Amino acid sequence: MSTSAITEAAPLSLCAREPHVPADRLVAEMVPPPRFDAVRFDTYIPDPNQPSQTQAVEVLASFAAGLGGAHATGAGRRRWFQKKPPAPAAPRGVYLDGGYGVGKTHLLASLWHATPAEPSLKAFGTFVELTNLVGALGFQQTVATLSGHRLLCIDEFELDDPGDTVLVSTLLGKLVDAGVALAATSNTLPGKLGEGRFAAADFLREIQGLSAHFRPLRIDGEDYRHRGLPEAPAPYADEQVTRAAHATPGASLDDFPSLLAHLERVHPSRYGALTDDLRAVCLTGVTPVPDQSTALRLVVLADRLYDREVPVLASGLPFDELFSDEMLNGGYRKKYFRAISRLTALARDAKGLVAQ
Repeated sequence: MSTSAITEAAPLSLCAREPHVPADRLVAEMVPPPRFDAVRFDTYIPDPNQPSQTQAVEVLASFAAGLGGAHATGAGRRRWFQKKPPAPAAPRGVYLDGGYGVGKTHLLASLWHATPAEPSLKAFGTFVELTNLVGALGFQQTVATLSGHRLLCIDEFELDDPGDTVLVSTLLGKLVDAGVALAATSNTLPGKLGEGRFAAADFLREIQGLSAHFRPLRIDGEDYRHRGLPEAPAPYADEQVTRAAHATPGASLDDFPSLLAHLERVHPSRYGALTDDLRAVCLTGVTPVPDQSTALRLVVLADRLYDREVPVLASGLPFDELFSDEMLNGGYRKKYFRAISRLTALARDAKGLVAQ
């Protein structure tokens, strides 16, 4: 490819995008991300060496079937059901307790799909997306919007910020009172290094009054993204990444430090919109992330790219060198390891973009 051809076929740039997302889009997009459109309980492949995985599928399938009755409260948008629901015989919530990469999100999305209700009566989102919804709608309107739902699934329940934990716990209390069933996964509390997972007892303690509503389900296993798969491809040369970006319709091309600076100017609630219609993300000059605030923003972007199955082709350092040892041993270690795992998977997906 000549230099003139590269100039004529300029790719997209994430740094040139500053999306504005209306509140109604935040509500409408509270569904499993595209990566999990087709997942179901029968597409989850339990590790035969981890019986807890098979048990989790069975329990969640039964939980979904138990949500088949009409929403009985008039607190939300569906106000014609006035009769108050009877006290549930079993917990109205489940908490999936396990390390990163054991398929918790797959199972959570499968629960959403299996619950017999219209999509408008089920909500699925990360903790960050839920707090963004509260910020966009206000607390009372969020309660009113979600109270008519049969199920709310919260992936990656954030317990790093006590204020946000109290906010969402209060919100969930209102929704439980309205008859909404809950399902959640969570991240690791600061200082909880252990296995790189968050213990159910700690989760239940942090949400305090809600603990009685959750049944913990332990899911053991190794990170499936690396189970039997080859190592992540080594970074490519700048020229290879640039050529691939110009040769791939719908690809973006950005200098990594410039992208990190741009993320500071875009609210994380808009990172999903930032990736709209992208076929691939090409990055040159990947370097270590300079500070924790930047690192946490990158984690959110990595999640949105992974959700949307957008391949990531990069030059510079490999993704397992993005975060410092101090970060990987700190309170947000699970987030950083999740980002490394997901970016590694997307780097594998990008191998076909480079001409052999």
